[in-house]
Amino acid sequence: MKFKIILAPVKPHKTDAVVDGAKEAGATGATIIPARGTGMREAHTFFGLTLEDQTDIILFVLEEHLVKTVLKAIEVAGEFNKPGTGIAFVLPIEHVIGMESQIERFKEEIRDQYL
Repeated sequence: MKFKIILAPVKPHKTDAVVDGAKEAGATGATIIPARGTGMREAHTFFGLTLEDQTDIILFVLEEHLVKTVLKAIEVAGEFNKPGTGIAFVLPIEHVIGMESQIERFKEEIRDQYL
C-alpha cells in the first residue's frame, strides 16, 4: 500500500475548516504544527518591529487513492482561490509505520464494496 503526505500551510483561522473538509473527504486525522511565515507581501511593522504572520502547517498522511479527493476538499475549505489563505502540496512517503488502523479501515471499505 502506498502513502503520500499532504502539507498545507494555512492561516490559523482556516485550520479547523481545512481539517474538517479533509476528514469529510476521507482523511482519518491530521497533525497541526504552529509556525511563522512570510509570503509575497511584506510583513507589517510596528514601531520598527516586524510582525510575522502566524501559520499552521497541517500534515495529512493518506493512502494514495485518497490524495486527489482530499486535496480538492482542502482547496475548497481553505478558500485557496483567495490570496494569502494558504497552499497545499503532496510528497511521496518512502516508508511508514504506525498506520495499521488506517490500513485496516481501508481493507474494510474494499471488502464492503465487493459484498
